[in-house]
Formats: sequence, structure tokens, C-alpha cells
Amino acid sequence: MSKAKTGARPITSPTAAVGNGRHTRRYGPTLPCTNSGSALGWICETPIDDVARSCSCAFAELMQSQEEAAEGTEGVHNKPAGGDPAPANPPSSNEFYFHLPARFPASHMMPIGIGVQGAVCSAVDIKTGRRLAVKKLSQPFQDVTFAKRAYRELKLMRLVDHPNIIKLLYAYTPQQTLDTFRDVYIFTELMDSSLQHVFGTKLDHERISFLVYQMLCGIRYLHSAGIIHRDLKPSNIVVRKNCTLKILDFGLARSIDTSFTMTQYVVTRHYRAPEIILNMEYDTKVDLWSIGCIMAELITGAVLFPGTDHVDQWMRIVETLGTPRPEFIARTTPGTQRYISNQPVVAGRAFGELFPDEVFEGMASPNVPQLTNDAARDFLRRMLAFDPMERISVDEALAHPYVSVWYYEEDVMRPPPKPYDHALDARNLTVEQWKRLLFEEIQDIQRTMSLDEEG
Repeated sequence: MSKAKTGARPITSPTAAVGNGRHTRRYGPTLPCTNSGSALGWICETPIDDVARSCSCAFAELMQSQEEAAEGTEGVHNKPAGGDPAPANPPSSNEFYFHLPARFPASHMMPIGIGVQGAVCSAVDIKTGRRLAVKKLSQPFQDVTFAKRAYRELKLMRLVDHPNIIKLLYAYTPQQTLDTFRDVYIFTELMDSSLQHVFGTKLDHERISFLVYQMLCGIRYLHSAGIIHRDLKPSNIVVRKNCTLKILDFGLARSIDTSFTMTQYVVTRHYRAPEIILNMEYDTKVDLWSIGCIMAELITGAVLFPGTDHVDQWMRIVETLGTPRPEFIARTTPGTQRYISNQPVVAGRAFGELFPDEVFEGMASPNVPQLTNDAARDFLRRMLAFDPMERISVDEALAHPYVSVWYYEEDVMRPPPKPYDHALDARNLTVEQWKRLLFEEIQDIQRTMSLDEEG
């Protein structure tokens, strides 16, 4: 887990001003934020007038140049770091070669991160002077799952428009025909850091509650469109120095109206709800569980349920929260019921024991005295209810005293996006058919969207 570095750039946190039943924001104290693996310390400072004309660059070369530049630099790690376990077969940086329009010179590209689904760089548009994040998808057509995920992510990103959800600015492929189509680039807003690089910094209640409030606002917006994110984790949440937060990565998002159970590939293990682990049917409450896990990690700096595999993850949840009630067990499969009945009954631990006052030391926020240790514990208890039928909903969460201090109607009640085509999730197409749909979607974006527009 990344620790805060001395000299790391700060991010600010807002405080609440209450009046007439609504809350406005003003910016207050700063807090240190590490920038390992983020764009925070990697934005190129070369003057725009002094750039090379090349627009093609290998990710490995960017990594090497960044590491060389970062040697001896206080507060900047020379390699991307992350809180999630490394994928079993992560793509090599040598597999990624960025070939972008000439307005994005290689001299102004910096690596942000690399994972199973792709590599991300920051880039400067020399035509507008704007800094962007560019994601190149990793082998989007290697199988049906990857192809469908790529199409779903792009389709959803075109629909959503909320301040707490990352904004799609453009999509691009250098190939001109379907036969040659192989590269997918997604352009989005550039943030300062992922949330995982805030861990290791001691945050107070004011900052934690505001970050969680923004997660809830973004998730409520998705849920209002009939969309479950399904993969909330610290590396899929990005922040700016002023403490604003955005949710990203919709490759695993699904329709609420579709009847399905979860697979092992959905939701990073440490943030999986019990109903996911047991392969039960699920709903929007899985996102609330993930937010509860993230909030606990913001408080303690440690993963709440650090399971090493599927079974160990379940056992850690049971050891912490106790054996689930019979009403929950009765909704599981016969095999699961037999497994649980053969395990010793565990009482679980009280939330006062899990999160004693000692872990909240130094977290008091004079500006918002209603944000207490007890309020934080109660909020966690409600989000981390074992049974989703007893778990707090997103609307109930937004009304909870721990976050309601930030309630602002324009954040919470934003009109839902255009209807999401729920039939998309049920389509059973070949790789070539998904490839055609994705190519047509990118062509439509290139016809109807422009990088010259303000993001």
C-alpha cells in the first residue's frame, strides 16, 4: 500500500457552510497526497512551443524516461504502484504503442498506469493546451468478453454526464477500415491521482465524509439509469487536489433489469459483497458494500477484508461480521447451505471493536462537529450489512448524518442520463460482431464529437 511521501503535493478539502437547508462549499485545509502511479507528479512541464512533432510512442519508452526523470525526486515514485494485487498475466508495457493524432506529441506524454484492460498515459493537446488522459485498450478483440466489455464501456461513457463520473472527451482509432481495425483509444478528463494513492495519509472526518458523499452521488446517478457499476475499488476512483472525486471504468457495469449472477471476474476480490462471493443474484446494493469497504480503508489505511482467494475472502468476512442469519442462508444454493452448516458459528466483532476510537485519533473536524466517530461507525455498519436486504440503499446513505452535511440538490438529484439499452447485456454476439459495433461507435464519436470542444 502506498504511503504518503514527504513533499508530496497537497489536495484541499472543502468544509460545509449550512444555510436554509442547503449546503454550499468553501475550500479549506490541505492534506498530503502521494502521487505514485498517478498523473499528479508526471505532467510534462515542457513548453508547448518546444515540442517534437512525433505523435507515436511506446509505453515502455515513456516508463523509462519517466523513471530516469524521477530519480532522486522527492515525493514521486519511479514506478506505478497500486493497492490491487497484480493480475496473473498483466500485459507487458512493450505491448502498448501509442499512435495518436499529431496534436498529441510524444514529448508531452507521461505514463499513468498499466493493467489487464489497458495502459493509460497523460497527454497534452498542443492545439488547445488541454491535458487529457488517454487509455489504450489491451487486445480488445482477443475474445468475446473483452470485445463486449470494450463496447459496453464506450457506450456507457457516452451516456453519462455527472460531476462525479469521469467524462468522455473523445474516442479514436488510427485504422480506417473494419478489416484493419485493432487499436482503441479513449480520451477522458485528467485527474491528479487515484484514490489508492491517498491511502497512508491520515484523513479527518471532514475529508473522508466528503469523498464518500461524492462516491454516493456518482453511484446514485448510475443507479437512476438502471446501471450497476460492479467494480468499485480505489484504483477506479480518481481525485483532484481540491478533493473533488470521479468514478471511472465502466467495462464491468451492467443493467439492473438483467437477471444474472456474478462471476469471479467481476469486482476486485477485496471489495466483493457476500452475495457475489456466494454467486447469488444481486442488485445495486453490491456498490454500497464496495463503498463501505473503501471508506473503512480510508479510515484505517488497510484493506478491511484482505482475502487471498475466493474462500479466504468469505472466511475473513464471516470472522469479522459473524455467521450470516438463517434468512440470508436460506436464499443461497443447497450446496452453499451445506457448506455454511458445516462451519462453526462465528459471533463476529462489534463495530466499536473493529473501529475503536484509537483509529479515529486526530480525525475530529471542528468545522463539522456532527461528523463523529459514532456516526462513522454507524454508517459503516449500515453499508457493510451482511444481508443486502438489510444493507442501506444509496438514498438512505445520502441521508445519513455522516454525509448529509454535504447534501446539495444539484449533486444528488441530477436528471438521469439517456436510457441505457438493457438488451445490450443479453446480446450473444461473436467477436467480429462486437468489433463491428465498436468500430461503428468510434466512427460516430469522431463524426459527432470534437477535441476542440470544452470538456
